[in-house]
Amino acid sequence: MKTNLYIVNEIAPMDITVKVTDAQLLFNELTYTHFPVIKEKTYMGCISEADIRCFETDKTLEAYQYALEGFFVRKENNWLDILEAFAQNNSNIMPVLDDNNKYLGFFELRDIMNLFNETPFLSEPGNILIVEKGVLDYSFSEIAQIIESNNAKVLGLFISNMENDVAQITVKISDTDINNIVQTFRRYSYNIVSKHHEDTFLTNLKERSEYLEKYLNI
Repeated sequence: MKTNLYIVNEIAPMDITVKVTDAQLLFNELTYTHFPVIKEKTYMGCISEADIRCFETDKTLEAYQYALEGFFVRKENNWLDILEAFAQNNSNIMPVLDDNNKYLGFFELRDIMNLFNETPFLSEPGNILIVEKGVLDYSFSEIAQIIESNNAKVLGLFISNMENDVAQITVKISDTDINNIVQTFRRYSYNIVSKHHEDTFLTNLKERSEYLEKYLNI
């Protein structure tokens, strides 16, 4: 995926000599959480909309250099690195610099999210399965082997949660009968977090529970 095709450079960054009142007007016109600031063509950082509302309007941005946030990505970064940078900085724009730290423009979050939407993990039909196991007990290779041994394909997987030494893994599986896969995971001591209509184990367990309850009430 060529992320550099999505660099926005039609909107010029703000110079550090811009007055706060003019910066506020710019934020009024745009929907960005931050905006890049330069000084003599050198990228200085981003000013946030939340901060700009608190500054004295007759001063310039130079008086508030301490508030600039210096996050950015390189033009050669892949889309996943860029998406991570968005998440870490709670921003909907991300400045882009080249290897010589020259400012090139910025990415918009919605464009990078659209790239994610084009991946097989989201675009291909399939089933989402969430399993969990001790952080020292699971492996991606084992998870893939369990799925592929049931004649299915892994479309994507990632660690979606990690807490109290237990890892939760979200897996996208090609469209198939998921019941056999679920039962195989249980045989390998994985806990199934997601709910599935095809899960006969839970259906049988419920039926046995209801039967036992009726028996005890006799």
